[in-house]
Amino acid sequence: MSFLMRVQVPDQPGALGLLASALGTADVDILSVDVVERSENLAVDDLVVEIPRGSFPDGLITAAEAIDGVHVISVRPFNGVLDTHRELELIDVVAGTIGDRLQVLVDGLPRVLSVGWSMIVASGADGPYQVVGSPASPETQPRTAPWLPLREPLALDGQAEWVPRSWRDMDTAVAAAPLGHDRRALLIGRPGGPEFRPSEVARLGHMAGIVATVLG
Repeated sequence: MSFLMRVQVPDQPGALGLLASALGTADVDILSVDVVERSENLAVDDLVVEIPRGSFPDGLITAAEAIDGVHVISVRPFNGVLDTHRELELIDVVAGTIGDRLQVLVDGLPRVLSVGWSMIVASGADGPYQVVGSPASPETQPRTAPWLPLREPLALDGQAEWVPRSWRDMDTAVAAAPLGHDRRALLIGRPGGPEFRPSEVARLGHMAGIVATVLG
């Protein structure tokens, strides 16, 4: 079974190698690695790993945190490998689509940004409404969206009053970026977390901005 493990490691030569060795000792295979964020002394990485049948994800945390300076931020089930560097490929597909290009966008975003779902939300006379949503987007929709109008990409408070109860119960991390104008937004959700890092919010904003330009 595969898991997506987000880890904080010292940003120094050999740190990721030590982590890989520790996981290998626990019979964990690393399928892919993506650098989420890097600071002066620390790096945050996403690792897609596969554990032996019958093993438990708790062993991932134990093996990883046995390395000095390594902290496991989150572990969650994940199928496949990360496609986090394929933003331009998705934009190219959206631009070349004849038909509902917004649907193509939200269908492709979860794999690119490693989230559970994505949707486009707009503000109307009767409140917010969903324009399109990915297959896994929640059926329960927010009745209000006090963060609209939106002028820049933001990580939103997933426990705020406007967030539907079912989203809060699943501890869903939420982020949004304006799409074309400030009353239409690209909204993404990650049930179970982790919270969105500034670099992830920036990537969402860049994608939304480029797609808005492509769509005119």
